[in-house]
Amino acid sequence: MLSVLIPIYNYNVVNLVQNLHKQLMQGNYAFEIICLDDASANEFVLANSKIETLEFTSLIKSTTNNGRTKTRQLLSQASKYDWLLFLDADTMPVSETFISQYLTAITEEYEAVFGGFSYHKKKPSSAYILRWEYGRKKEEINASIRNTNPYKIIISANFLIKKSIFETLNSLVKHKVYGLDNYFGALLKNHNVKVLHINNPVYHLGLEKNEVYLNKLKSAAHTLLLLVKQDKMKTHNNDLLSLFMFLKKTKLSFVLSKFYRAFNKQMEMNLCGNTPSIKILQFYRISYMCYADQNS
Repeated sequence: MLSVLIPIYNYNVVNLVQNLHKQLMQGNYAFEIICLDDASANEFVLANSKIETLEFTSLIKSTTNNGRTKTRQLLSQASKYDWLLFLDADTMPVSETFISQYLTAITEEYEAVFGGFSYHKKKPSSAYILRWEYGRKKEEINASIRNTNPYKIIISANFLIKKSIFETLNSLVKHKVYGLDNYFGALLKNHNVKVLHINNPVYHLGLEKNEVYLNKLKSAAHTLLLLVKQDKMKTHNNDLLSLFMFLKKTKLSFVLSKFYRAFNKQMEMNLCGNTPSIKILQFYRISYMCYADQNS
């Protein structure tokens, strides 16, 4: 009935898999858990080998790094059930009824179900505060809001999808880059996939350091620009991209590019400090996107 699929890269998933396995064993349905290690360091491969002792659980070990998109495709191909539950390695279910809530959501009416993201209330150290602040304000969104625009907030770290739908869409993702959730959302919309959002979140545990997260946001901006250049984002609900296209059309992107060049260090001082401003972060993202476009 359900294949739980977890891509791994340099992360210990033992606690996550044990949590999921316990919930799955409590139910009266067929399942499998498949983890695929994407050429992690030996210490993680060794630690994660512990999950192989669990029933209906397997660990596939890759000797080459394929990236998340291809790893997910390989996991789907290795699975045997019609519904796939994808979880990132650095997550943990918030609820003890996490699995049962997803199973309840399996109906003929919907083809993909997104559970959402959550963050612990306790603040992390200042070195990780930016990712935590952004996640709390921009990703931790109630399902009632997400369902009003179902293709807008697509977080693929925690979602359930029909295998046939996933393999069709994922095969269209050709790039090994960061920031492809926006493209996946666009593909869902373009193919008229029936999407449901529910309040069934996982905690995001793998917070990046502030500087690392800023670099990832830059990578995501380049990904969006590449997709636009390849004419793959005609149908989307991405606010950042919509704003960028407006600025480019009205010739204002040149101004934002100059602003980024002049003030990026000052913005980064705030964003990597103890009290980062999410408003400044949003301005940083759009100005960097304009700058990257002007200098590509």
